[in-house]
Amino acid sequence: MTIQSKKPRTRPAEERLDELMNSAEKLFLSKGFVNTTVSEIVLSADVAKGTFYHYFQSKNDIMDALRTRYMDWYLDNIENYLIGQKTASSKLKYWCENSVKYYVEKQQIHDMLFHDEYHGRANNHEERAVWQIKEILALGEKNKEWHPLPLNLMATMIYHSMHAAVDNLSTSDEYDQYNLGDLLYQRFIKFLS
Repeated sequence: MTIQSKKPRTRPAEERLDELMNSAEKLFLSKGFVNTTVSEIVLSADVAKGTFYHYFQSKNDIMDALRTRYMDWYLDNIENYLIGQKTASSKLKYWCENSVKYYVEKQQIHDMLFHDEYHGRANNHEERAVWQIKEILALGEKNKEWHPLPLNLMATMIYHSMHAAVDNLSTSDEYDQYNLGDLLYQRFIKFLS
């Protein structure tokens, strides 16, 4: 009679955390936030329930962590395109094009995190995206690419315009994911001038 040993549970902490978050994300996508239990998440991640509670106090906390991870990925990818651009106009162009690109790339995850049945906490992630635009607008003002603007208002309008347009990609007969970034940029530049 041979005794099979269990898999070792000595994975690095970062790997266990990633597994928990990846498992939660997959389950939330397939079953919904409300219908997923912590027990299902730990079973899928192959970790002990105590490991879950080492990192998170509740499902709400892991959802918040997933939202933060998504926004870090989204904003970091956009920032990589912005870094090499010298003018606010070029930064705005790249922001428009890449906001659409990265939204579409993980649209199902975005919608699950921000639109579906879970809305239990304040959305400071949106504030981070608006802040990125405010920095672009402030640079354009400083470089006299456009007149002084009410930065908070304009950044909020630009962000929500992009967001609404991308949400309507599947039903639009005026634009698609390939030309929306440029269309937004052209409208925003006229709006700012």
